[in-house]
Amino acid sequence: MTDAVAPEGAAAEESSTPAATSAGVLAPSTQSDRRMAELAVLAVMVVWGGNFIVVKSAVAVLPPVGFTFLRFALASLTLVALLRWREGSVGMPRRDFIAISALGALGFGAYQILWTTGLTTVAAGDSALLIAATPVLVALLAVVARTDVLTPLKLVGVLTSFAGVGVVIASGPGLSLGGSIVGEAITLGAAVCWAIYTAYAGPYLRRHSPLRATTWATVAGTVVLAPLAIVQLASLGSIPVTVDVLGAVLYSGFLAAGVSNVIVMNGIKVVGPTRTAALQFLVPALAVVFAFFFLREEIRPGQIVGGIVIVAGVLLTRAAFRAPAR
Repeated sequence: MTDAVAPEGAAAEESSTPAATSAGVLAPSTQSDRRMAELAVLAVMVVWGGNFIVVKSAVAVLPPVGFTFLRFALASLTLVALLRWREGSVGMPRRDFIAISALGALGFGAYQILWTTGLTTVAAGDSALLIAATPVLVALLAVVARTDVLTPLKLVGVLTSFAGVGVVIASGPGLSLGGSIVGEAITLGAAVCWAIYTAYAGPYLRRHSPLRATTWATVAGTVVLAPLAIVQLASLGSIPVTVDVLGAVLYSGFLAAGVSNVIVMNGIKVVGPTRTAALQFLVPALAVVFAFFFLREEIRPGQIVGGIVIVAGVLLTRAAFRAPAR
């Protein structure tokens, strides 16, 4: 079976935003396709919100990069097997393979290493706020990459959600930006890595399926993680194999790193990188809710207000997508 290629010139049943369609930055899709893609990405945000709880318990017994490598190794094996089963082949042209591998090395490998390294010197709240800058960076980089169209309303929506994340975090442990310039720069570098991956994936999704693109991006990220992870895991002597550790690897590997990233890639293909990335603003708010139910952590009034602001920003971004071009 040949590589999955998006049909050239296929007529969409219903158009996307006129600006996006004329620029050719989004795959032809129906309103139903876009709705289902967005609902699927929303479900991923729930999975990622829960992943904070899972990872928090796992890194208590495993080194951060070591645990990340284990879950991405599982995700890679799962995706390769799924790709072979669903599409009949696993390869792709060398030029696209190199490009997608480079994006995966940044978006999965470098991002995870920089984020966990920065977290050793930066408060959790500061780290979360800096990582929350990712959708803002995606909105700007997508214009440079010509994979999305940035309208004033879309930019207002993204910035509104970012402000909401700031309110959520400031209402929790608080912020202390400036405490570690190096750590903050490293963390912001992680956000840039994920933003580049998200913003520049579009052209390859017009030639390959989200499953094929995500598979090789994940494999590349796993390879980048391997050297540091092996050193960290070797320092343990033996890896603690418990029900909790296995459950964490399965949840974070199969769901959060494997299936979820295929769904996100499909969202980028169908509704664009900016609208897909904007939903990531919901993750901190969802993590607060999960922490309340599973860790009995208190929900503060400011976090509720911040959550409302985040949702308002996401709705503005969606409204920008529906608004006709002028």
